[in-house]
Amino acid sequence: MANQLEFLKDKIADLKEQGLYHDLKVLSSPQGARSVINGKEVVNLSSNNYLGLANNPKLKEATIAATEKYGAGAGAVRTIIGNMSIHEELEKKLAKFKGVEAVTVYQSGFTANMGTIAALVDAGDVIISDELNHASIIDGCRLSKADVKRFKHSDMRDLERVLKDCSAYDHKLIITDGVFSMDGDIAKLPEIVELAEKYGAMTYVDDAHASGVLGRSGRGSVDHFNLHGRVDVQIGTLSKAIGVVGGYVAGRQELKDYLIQRGRPLLFSTAMTPGATAACIAAIDILSTDTSYTDRLWDNTRYFKAALKDMGFDTGHSETPITPVLVGDSKLANTLSDSLFEEGVFAQSIVYPTVPMGKARVRTIVTAGHTKDDLDFALKVFGKVGKKLNII
Repeated sequence: MANQLEFLKDKIADLKEQGLYHDLKVLSSPQGARSVINGKEVVNLSSNNYLGLANNPKLKEATIAATEKYGAGAGAVRTIIGNMSIHEELEKKLAKFKGVEAVTVYQSGFTANMGTIAALVDAGDVIISDELNHASIIDGCRLSKADVKRFKHSDMRDLERVLKDCSAYDHKLIITDGVFSMDGDIAKLPEIVELAEKYGAMTYVDDAHASGVLGRSGRGSVDHFNLHGRVDVQIGTLSKAIGVVGGYVAGRQELKDYLIQRGRPLLFSTAMTPGATAACIAAIDILSTDTSYTDRLWDNTRYFKAALKDMGFDTGHSETPITPVLVGDSKLANTLSDSLFEEGVFAQSIVYPTVPMGKARVRTIVTAGHTKDDLDFALKVFGKVGKKLNII
């Protein structure tokens, strides 16, 4: 019988030739500052576990206790019989933490964007999106019936130009990442909000990499800029700094009421597991009372970022724990990542289509869990490999 997927072999060969093919790494330890990857213990600089909460004893205990009480799974979508009391508890905790009227929890940050964007805007509306927004925002825009316009990355003049051109639309929705996941820069949220208010547009910020990172104890970019009550939709993840899995939408009560009726991932996909939900509650409880996690994260960030720059690496415009080492060429980025791994440091190369052609890099993320010894070791390896490859 003919293999109708034979054409994929040529596509895979092309990806390998361009340096765009990746084998999956295998993690066989907890997701920590030092992890066992492909059977080797390395300093892990590619984890989104910003605060080290994925391995926190309180989160693990909460997971076990909730699983014993509620079972392994929710058993249904929330709109049928999968809406458990523990889901309601998490949403109330998150609403208080974020300083909003209501929160709606989704199964992931990706589904939160896909479900919310498509529910909010329709034919006759327009989405105005930063050109470097995350793939989940792009896919959410594609699923909506609204027109989509893009503005140059963090360019407020270009944003205003687009807003002026979109005056005839019924509703205008400006969408931006709070922290851009590949470059580590922070959105110009105050200026975006001012333009939105000037031109009658809604504002929507995806805080996937700002949740648990920016603001008081990680309350996000709205808190960071003190814009409470002026941003219509806040998206957050529970899978990065919070250390578990899931996503959420924070805002007004009517936003939640509507999403329960029209948010398709909520309507058609089984709810978060009780164990994961309980672990998220435990994480929010920790962050609500303890600033030491975010304090350590930022102390490590400043230390590592300054040292990379001092060695001569190009780290772009990063302002956060996401610190890219820009090299441009995809094959060189892969070689840099592989060479670092051989020396005991895991930092994943990022190439097209995650970043544009010619913008390949190795992306590093320090966490609260890294010690200064971990960071010093990684910096020594970066210096050695960077010189060997003529990057510095």
